[in-house]
Amino acid sequence: MNSNEDISYIKYIYNTDGCEIMNPILELDHINYSYHTLGGETKALSNISFSLDPGEFAAVVGPSGCGKSTLLSLIAGLMQPESGHMSLNGKPLTENSSKIGYMLQHDHLFEWRTVRRNVLLGAEINRSPTPDIKKRADDLLEQYGLQRFSSSRPSQLSGGMRQRAALIRTLLLEPELLLLDEPFSALDYQTRLTVSDDIGQIIRHSGKTALLVTHDLSEAVSLSDRVIVLSKRPARIFRIIPITFSLENDTPLNRRNAPEFKNYFNEIWKELNRDE
Repeated sequence: MNSNEDISYIKYIYNTDGCEIMNPILELDHINYSYHTLGGETKALSNISFSLDPGEFAAVVGPSGCGKSTLLSLIAGLMQPESGHMSLNGKPLTENSSKIGYMLQHDHLFEWRTVRRNVLLGAEINRSPTPDIKKRADDLLEQYGLQRFSSSRPSQLSGGMRQRAALIRTLLLEPELLLLDEPFSALDYQTRLTVSDDIGQIIRHSGKTALLVTHDLSEAVSLSDRVIVLSKRPARIFRIIPITFSLENDTPLNRRNAPEFKNYFNEIWKELNRDE
């Protein structure tokens, strides 16, 4: 390294207090997007800026139709912003979109494939699965309690098990960023609580960075490190609220019974109704 590179590296590793720091894995800088139809222009996102650190779990909430899923589609590279800049690990997002995993509202498991073959589907699309990838798939199925169902069809699984299979399929591609678009919304309430706790802990233990879109404020508080509150369309960021709990065993279900939970819920509710 030359002297300038040495200085840059030191700034990356240490802040002025000598504490180790990390660069954000995802950065959005003044993102704007509008839908264009024959009837005219509809502005969806206005001046959206935020970042996510490695291993962070953030949630996005906002009024129905404000543009939350549009935001995820932009980050996933399915659409391009009209203006602004997005980067993953310091590189333009357009160069890194293959390193993003996208988990949708429905599991999209194919009934004519076994659970194991559904898990391997993404790897098959990207390339022929190697013995190492197949072993990793088996290891993940074992780790998350689905190994004995690997030869079963999706219809033989519960809703929660199907969502676990969908998550394993996503994790198998080793994404650096997980996008979760209301992945529990199709489940009944009791199953939703259990599955969100289950999958939340899986994502935490995997060390992945995740961005969740949800209408459920309780879900946002129970799962995330920060909640990004959006306004009505065109969506802009009202506020970003850090979420911390003083729990010895910090899990989504335990958070719902903690004294801080109600305060965070009410704080986010107040922000969402600021314009009322």
